[in-house]
Amino acid sequence: MNSRENVTGIAARFAVWSARHRTLAILGWLVFVVGVTVLAGRVGTVEANGFDFGHGESGRADRIVEQAGFPTRGAGEMVVVTSRTGTVDSPEMQAAIAEVTTAVQATGATDPVSPPLPAEDGRSALLSFTMRGDPETAKDRVGPVLDAVAAVQRAHPQLYIAQAGDASGDKLIGDDLDAGLSRLSMLSIPVTIGILLVAFGAIVAALLPVGLAVTAVVGAIGLLGFASHLAPTVDTTMHVMLLVGLAVGVDYCLFYIRRERDERRNGADPHRALVVAAQTSGRSVWISGLTVIVAMAGMFFTRDTTFVSFAVGTILVVATAVLGSLTVLPALLSALGDRVDLGRIPGLYRKRSDGRVWSAFLRLVLRRPLISAVLAVAALGALAAPALDLRTKAEGIEDLSPSAPITQAFLAIQAAFPGGASPAEVVVQAPRVSGPEWDGALAAFKERALATGQLHEPITVEVNPAGTVAVVSVGLSGSGSDRASEEALATLRGTVLPATLGTLPGAWVGVTGETAGSKDFNDQLADSMPLVFGFVLGLAFLLLLVSFRSVVVAVTGMVLNLLSVAAAYGMLVYVFQYGHFESLLDFRAADGVTNWMPLFLFVILFGLSMDYHVFVLSRIREGHDRGLPTRQAVVQGITGTAGVITSAAVVMVAVFALFATLPIASTKQLGVGLAAAVLLDATIVRAVLLPAVMALLGEKNWWLPRWLGWLPRVSHELPAAPREERTLATAGR
Repeated sequence: MNSRENVTGIAARFAVWSARHRTLAILGWLVFVVGVTVLAGRVGTVEANGFDFGHGESGRADRIVEQAGFPTRGAGEMVVVTSRTGTVDSPEMQAAIAEVTTAVQATGATDPVSPPLPAEDGRSALLSFTMRGDPETAKDRVGPVLDAVAAVQRAHPQLYIAQAGDASGDKLIGDDLDAGLSRLSMLSIPVTIGILLVAFGAIVAALLPVGLAVTAVVGAIGLLGFASHLAPTVDTTMHVMLLVGLAVGVDYCLFYIRRERDERRNGADPHRALVVAAQTSGRSVWISGLTVIVAMAGMFFTRDTTFVSFAVGTILVVATAVLGSLTVLPALLSALGDRVDLGRIPGLYRKRSDGRVWSAFLRLVLRRPLISAVLAVAALGALAAPALDLRTKAEGIEDLSPSAPITQAFLAIQAAFPGGASPAEVVVQAPRVSGPEWDGALAAFKERALATGQLHEPITVEVNPAGTVAVVSVGLSGSGSDRASEEALATLRGTVLPATLGTLPGAWVGVTGETAGSKDFNDQLADSMPLVFGFVLGLAFLLLLVSFRSVVVAVTGMVLNLLSVAAAYGMLVYVFQYGHFESLLDFRAADGVTNWMPLFLFVILFGLSMDYHVFVLSRIREGHDRGLPTRQAVVQGITGTAGVITSAAVVMVAVFALFATLPIASTKQLGVGLAAAVLLDATIVRAVLLPAVMALLGEKNWWLPRWLGWLPRVSHELPAAPREERTLATAGR
């Protein structure tokens, strides 16, 4: 190890220390991952409960109900019996209804079945009941009930008999989702390894990034257990951590390993190759990692339990991946040396990566940079155009696969009994919810509600033991998450309640339920969006400004990343709102995109896009600082990074695309949005628009006002060669 090597920067100092103490660095990393996992298992993970969710009026209503002392309500279930030709009064329908009632109660898993409620058209009847025991575990006991209903359906093939509800939905949807997530977990790592084998052409080099990414995810999940005591976690956070952790962990290692291998193939000794990789790719890793963390931190401004949990989880997994890339990775590369190329695959392994294809493509782009930039912006603009029609909606039954039996059952209930599957719940808190005044207000409410044509039976009332809180359930028109339901909710809140239950002395009246909760969530999200966007864009701009000492580079980075996000929004609208590729992706187009998707995609995409942007710009700035003209530095920087960025993008696209195979529309939207945006970012944006814009701007790319001259300098130059190396180079001339 040559002590005379000029080592500057955090990443290089970490690398040199890790290389000198590689056994300690490698064992330290393993102890860290195992230790936090074991300790987290002992301290436990705090999961969010009902008190942690909810916003506005619906959130307050939910908390009032939680604290009102209502008896624990079992999971509600419904069975719909429908005739295509007859009516509820026909002997065949009556026999089927009786058989369903007998069969369900014979399981011993339910409370008594309610009398059948006929639909307005007289062709359907709805039977309701609750599962006995803890509603949280009802999905584990609902199997025999589903089997009993299915047996009656087989006995009456001319009728449609199906069950839906909390327990059956959790079981059937949960089973499909669990199977999908298991398939995702089984496929994501092999797919990643396969792509890296093609990229590196060597088994050891391909396994290193995956190994580091997986251990980083495991360690971060352990840290999440500790963090959950400050901010409770939601169960989907770990899946998001796997998604982000695998993407950034592989990317960071890919950048680092590829640069170290390139330096070795250019004749550098092992130590110098490691130092060069650390001072270039290593620096890019921690700058891009910091930018991703800043982007994820924007989710804190939503003040929503789910988003806060996502923010904590993703920040932990990115920080852990950065730590591993800067410490244990250099130690492993130092220990392996040239053995990192062990397991070379014939036909895939190349001694050095040539950039002839990318060089030829860049020459075409840079020959007419203005035309190239205009065409790229036009393409992105065309893809982003549908985003002007972007609407959001709550997750509902229409987000499940249309071929799933549970989806068909819910839709049949919704069609025959509007609002029956997801009613609004009016919560009334008063000194007493009884007596003449209460009875009169309740009667007026029922009369006025049904008169609107937007609110429907069944209307039920439940009062807590203290007689101070009442929950009045009423059906809403629509599916529960469409415009018809939103309009019905507005009528309920703005017209019906103020004139009826809202007149009770000393009463607080609020509406909760799926539709109301979604409306209040959307309002909260709309209020926080400017803060999230402003925080992420502002801090990312400052990071780029400090890293590259250029206002133009920072502004360009913001604009290019926003173009990628806008194109992703447009594709979401085109596919999921307009209904293209429905059969291929097995979904049904809805009235909008899932309400949390735009903000979450912005944060994730902005952070991940910065990975590529920082990496490419660092290589371009490196060439410029060595004295190359901007155009030549652009060519050298992009051709030198094109291979690794292509490999990293293919890994991300493949992993994200797997999410489109899950059975829920929101996960499909997440997979399609992320995969499409990363693909566009790595091709149109980085390979066409970025070089074209930088070529047009020339030396103006590096403009920095004099009054910002105090900004710290982050060196992008290669470390000076050791004295012996410089002497030999001089003698060679």
